[in-house]
Amino acid sequence: MNNKFILLLIIIFSFSNNSYGNEPTLYTWKDKNGVLIFSDTPNAHAKKIKLIDPALTMPATNTDILNELSKSPQPPVFKITILSPINNQSIYDNTGTMYVTSHITPHVKHEFEIQLFVDGKKYATTNSTARLTIKNIDRGKHRLQLLLFNNHGVIIKSEEVVFFMHRKGLNLHD
Repeated sequence: MNNKFILLLIIIFSFSNNSYGNEPTLYTWKDKNGVLIFSDTPNAHAKKIKLIDPALTMPATNTDILNELSKSPQPPVFKITILSPINNQSIYDNTGTMYVTSHITPHVKHEFEIQLFVDGKKYATTNSTARLTIKNIDRGKHRLQLLLFNNHGVIIKSEEVVFFMHRKGLNLHD
């Protein structure tokens, strides 16, 4: 056996007794297979071990972190937020074009997709970027929402954002 291992066992046994008033006696011997045995009960072939000074004690260590490490990791909690347009913003564009910018936390990998909804209906195809372009939006009040999903389904929905599209009208009466 390794001398370091034996020394470690001796130290462990020496610190395992809480009452140092009566110094415990420890015995060691090898069994018929050559395995080193430690015991507080003597054997015919046992040798008495002198324990280390009780003044050399170690403070207790909080092992709660070991319980935390053994728990299975929790999946991340995702959040998707529409950064622009801001809620109740007026957009002035005669072509009806605007840009939707979003932010996703924590950072997502490529297997996630973003689906834009305008007034509760899917707009165009899914996208893997956080900046989307909307074209030819009619004038008036509109609602935007983003869904983050992967091949298992929807992960999270953004809060709805309301915006107002302003487009120059045609004046047919001169």
